[in-house]
Amino acid sequence: MHDEFSIDSPLGPIHISSSDGKIIEINFRNDHFGRREPDTEIEKVCVQQLDEYFSGNRNEFTFAFEQEGTEFQQRVWKELTKIPFGKTISYHELAVRLGDPKCIRAAGTANGKNNIAIVVPCHRVIGSDGSLTGYAGGIEKKEWLLRLENSLPGMNQTSLF
Repeated sequence: MHDEFSIDSPLGPIHISSSDGKIIEINFRNDHFGRREPDTEIEKVCVQQLDEYFSGNRNEFTFAFEQEGTEFQQRVWKELTKIPFGKTISYHELAVRLGDPKCIRAAGTANGKNNIAIVVPCHRVIGSDGSLTGYAGGIEKKEWLLRLENSLPGMNQTSLF
């Protein structure tokens, strides 16, 4: 069994689920599902760290999280966590990092199935031409997150836009 609740963010409601002392889902929603205050330690730490991220005071997350997926999806999600804050890679580069440039579509699909938004930074994967393609939360949220990360001191990258 898992606990679910939602919080406000600069990008609208965020749905969070936890189970057995780990965060298992962070997703954007259009409504406030199960709105309540976080009551477990992992939930409190997650909300605090997300608040710090949105205020520009955090660039990595330290709480425990996991999500269910195939072995390939797990590899993709693990690789996403290696993309440095304030940086982006292309879907092609993601496939290369996974050891098979031909798996670009499968890598993109796995990227899209990520259920731990922001923390597993699927928003940092862009098109080879620099375009902002595909994001379950919506392209405008992806752009906002990349602008936030690119705006912090010492984290500048060549302009994406």
